[in-house]
Amino acid sequence: MAGEGRRFKRAAGANVLGNAVKILIEGAAGVAFGSVALVADAAHSVADLVASLVVFVWGGAAYVGPDETHPHGHQRIEPLTALFVGAVIVLLGANLLRESALALIEGPGVVFDPLLLGALAFAMADMYLLYWYTTRVNADLESTALHALAVDCLNDIYTTVAAVAGVLGVLLGYPILDAVAGGLVSLLVVYQGVEIARENVTYLVGAAPPAEEYDRLRETLHDHPAVEGVHDLRAFYDGTDVEVEVHVEVDGAMTLREAHDLETELMDRLRALPSVGDAHVHLDPSGVGEWKDAPDERSEARADAAAEPDGGE
Repeated sequence: MAGEGRRFKRAAGANVLGNAVKILIEGAAGVAFGSVALVADAAHSVADLVASLVVFVWGGAAYVGPDETHPHGHQRIEPLTALFVGAVIVLLGANLLRESALALIEGPGVVFDPLLLGALAFAMADMYLLYWYTTRVNADLESTALHALAVDCLNDIYTTVAAVAGVLGVLLGYPILDAVAGGLVSLLVVYQGVEIARENVTYLVGAAPPAEEYDRLRETLHDHPAVEGVHDLRAFYDGTDVEVEVHVEVDGAMTLREAHDLETELMDRLRALPSVGDAHVHLDPSGVGEWKDAPDERSEARADAAAEPDGGE
């Protein structure tokens, strides 16, 4: 766990440094030559920088084990930081869209210079290296926060391509394309932030995992030769981990010790699945049925009394 935490911190720290350098280079060129597209792309990286800082400071807490105040660990901190990342990106994207609209209305004031293309080339190389490194580290960690940062790096490349189109438009005598490119970048930024937020809200509210996950859980249980049936399977997200509760039908003649050992083995099988954080298995004797499905004797008595003439008198 400590080694995973260190790798997480290094990846998040690399994103902080990479975004800071991109903002400095691209933002300076955009301001110097009046390019809305470059300023928008650099401003997008301001959101990335804030997101990277949040992930760097808070996200690593997901690798801290359970304690007295957090008996199930700190897994929900990770999607919480990713949700913050998404919210910041949406707000900044909306502001950039407003700036692009103003540039379209008032007219662009951009002046072409080869340094604009040089700054954009640096930005694309910077973001690709960050994307490659973050994805490589996250291949084992499977962190949603790092995944959000990696997706953001990849989208940065796309937004920078749009900015390149805007600058080339200025070179060819169509400066309005710079403002159009800024608007397209802004729309992509907003969409990206909404998608990141939507995904991580699912983790935070304890939503059910996809149907494929349920199928895999059932298959894992049914693969055990002692399992005769599975019912009342419930799964939900606790942070990015899946919590499992299930009733398993087994031979009712087995001893208490045998049932205990089987229950432990089934829980270990479920917990060994990559997405499962914890599992709770209840054993039922096959063919008996569930207690909750048994008729309520008091309800039956009231129904019988009501059915008698004169209310049972």
